[in-house]
Amino acid sequence: MSRRTERLGSSIQQELAGLIMRHLSDPRLTGLPSITRVKLSPDLSVADVYVTIMGTPGRQSAALNALRHAAGLMRSKLTRSLSLRIAPMLKFHMDENLKKELEVLELIQKVAEENAELDRRRKAAELAPPAADTPVAAESASEATTPQAPVVPEKI
Repeated sequence: MSRRTERLGSSIQQELAGLIMRHLSDPRLTGLPSITRVKLSPDLSVADVYVTIMGTPGRQSAALNALRHAAGLMRSKLTRSLSLRIAPMLKFHMDENLKKELEVLELIQKVAEENAELDRRRKAAELAPPAADTPVAAESASEATTPQAPVVPEKI
């Protein structure tokens, strides 16, 4: 993207956030939609607006439909507020990246908990003396008393 499209995308993102908060009173917009990013086409004719909406999948789709329904109103208000000759056509999409990021964070948290549990078990095993009646302790005691011949790998 060029510098101009990035600047205009950032301006559109800020203005749309304000428009949604101030001017849209659709009952389908129950959760506050967050605009995560705006991607503009190189000719500035289309703006892909990615939003995240908290709630159930049904409420998310209803809120996305409300935003799509109000796209014409928001486009005309964008034209006035940004002093554009022609505002880009607004296309609203659900941002799935946030969902993927949350799943990755959950997996990282799960792995960290498993590693902590393994560390606790290792420390407990190191601190606990081996009992004499366990087979592992008996084997290690017999290995310590009898000399073993070195193991030579076979040649293939």
